[in-house]
Amino acid sequence: MLRRLQGHTDTPLNDAGRDQARALAARLAHAGITAIWTSDLSRARETGEIVAAALGLAAPTVDAELRERGYGVFEGLTREECIERHPDAWQAWVWETGAPPGGEPGGDATARLTRALRRIAEAGDGPVLVVSHGAVMRSYLISVLGTKVPVIANARAFVIDHEPGGVRATELLEPSG
Repeated sequence: MLRRLQGHTDTPLNDAGRDQARALAARLAHAGITAIWTSDLSRARETGEIVAAALGLAAPTVDAELRERGYGVFEGLTREECIERHPDAWQAWVWETGAPPGGEPGGDATARLTRALRRIAEAGDGPVLVVSHGAVMRSYLISVLGTKVPVIANARAFVIDHEPGGVRATELLEPSG
């Protein structure tokens, strides 16, 4: 795996991603999901469609505010390529002192996802599945939990509860056995 920064690049879902989506659907089979929302990027849309079909739900609602953070000049590059081609921008990125040229500032991406999740929570009638992207979701979780969050792998699921006192997030772990 090359681990390229995809960002807003509309990379299609591959066979491994489809397998991950089917496994996610199996994990959510008894979660009482009533609806699915997805990013407008095709890899998230197809994931949502696979899960919706497996759970017997309507097609996902698409929301562009659920999309991944834009990486500007880093899009499509590996970390090594970013370091080689844009060393100063990479250092600013690593030390969180700036977004890559043409990229979306982290605070903007987090605010965008926060708006979308609030809107979905207010419109929801029961548990909903939101299919977004790892980096923007990680930024969101850091903001609501106030602690470090490891890199989020594909098809990981978190339960986000919007409560009167704030937001609570817990990871939905894979079933044991």
